[in-house]
Amino acid sequence: MKVVIDTNVLVSGLINANGIPAKIITLLLNGKVKILYDNRILFEYNDVLSRREFGFDSGIIDDLLAYIKNDGEFVNAEFIKMDFSDETDKKFFEVCKSGEAQYLITGNIKHFPKDKSIIIPGKFLEKYHE
Repeated sequence: MKVVIDTNVLVSGLINANGIPAKIITLLLNGKVKILYDNRILFEYNDVLSRREFGFDSGIIDDLLAYIKNDGEFVNAEFIKMDFSDETDKKFFEVCKSGEAQYLITGNIKHFPKDKSIIIPGKFLEKYHE
């Protein structure tokens, strides 16, 4: 199953190891889902996860990003002409559509257009286990 994971899901998963986003990270690291990404997404992951306010260990960040680069699927995303309430989220939608991901998993669903592929973490886990 191919997915795009919004940065907020990774942040939440690293903050709370027992939460739903952490279960999604576990699925990713166990090879149960394949993450799609492009350079813009990798840059955002690194930038946000490295913020001092989160206090994440740099080794964990480096290992997670290396895993994504090595085991994920790089996508040359096509530009989509569409307005977004938060333009910084557009790259995730472009990678999702260009890479034909089944889901774009995000905690900020309101930032995206209505689309059957856009899903919150809890709903994703429900669908995954069906």
